[in-house]
Amino acid sequence: MTVTILTGPTAVGKTELSIRLAERLRCPIISADSRQIYRGMPIGTAQPTEAELARVKHHLIACREPEEYYSAYEFERDALQLIEEISKTNDNVLVTGGSMMYIDALCGLIDDIPTISEEVRQRTWEEYEANGLEHMMTVLETLDPEYARQVDSQNAKRVIHAVEICRQAGKPYSELRTGSRKERPFDIRMIVLDRKREELFDRIGLRVEKMVEEGLTEEAKAMLPHRELNSLNTVGYKEMFAYFDGIMTLDEAKEKIKRNTRVYAKKQLTWFKKNQLYTWLDASEPTEILIEKILNTPVIQ
Repeated sequence: MTVTILTGPTAVGKTELSIRLAERLRCPIISADSRQIYRGMPIGTAQPTEAELARVKHHLIACREPEEYYSAYEFERDALQLIEEISKTNDNVLVTGGSMMYIDALCGLIDDIPTISEEVRQRTWEEYEANGLEHMMTVLETLDPEYARQVDSQNAKRVIHAVEICRQAGKPYSELRTGSRKERPFDIRMIVLDRKREELFDRIGLRVEKMVEEGLTEEAKAMLPHRELNSLNTVGYKEMFAYFDGIMTLDEAKEKIKRNTRVYAKKQLTWFKKNQLYTWLDASEPTEILIEKILNTPVIQ
């Protein structure tokens, strides 16, 4: 069994290439995206379209309610179960998405993440609700300065979860990434897609404009009653909520989404560069050439 990991920064072009590759391999796709897992958020999370989903079987897309707790631990568990089931009928599976901790967990690059006790979770969330996200970033900078430099500082879910893990484990979250790999009952092929920065940032801008054209404003408005949920405290929805609050105009909200997405993309790239197991490919190359390069990339046993 070979598991191909296809990752890269947001808007680099993972979706179409992953579908073409899965069609070539005649295998399903497991999504490694911490936002696409939720229902009711297809535009803001850039979920594959119905037409794309019809081309290839996808797992872990729109299968959780926004209020449900989901972390790298749950993803590792679910993805390993899916891979075991898929291996009964297929020699390949494709994992695609840009959630770095999800991919590291699946590839066995993270020590066992401790289960967060109800006491630690409640204490951490009460602290967040009382003091806000900026305070929690300060806490994280004290507990784990390395991860604090990498995390999306505007994503409350990730910041708070990192604080929870530091407190539960009694050591920095970043130290759970040991650099050694736990054994897995399958081979792994690890690919990062990248583009020139100007090209990537242009694609991010175009994606945001397309999201708004396709109904991001209406989608965010429908989720407004649930704005306090972790799953909605993320780029795209936060800026739209600020627009609804009259804090900024729609044009200002769009520009801030673009800016915050660019910041996140740079953090993703920084994270991927720390892992020497990845093979880097230029996403601007023709699809067929990219597919051949991926299939010729040596597996990690």
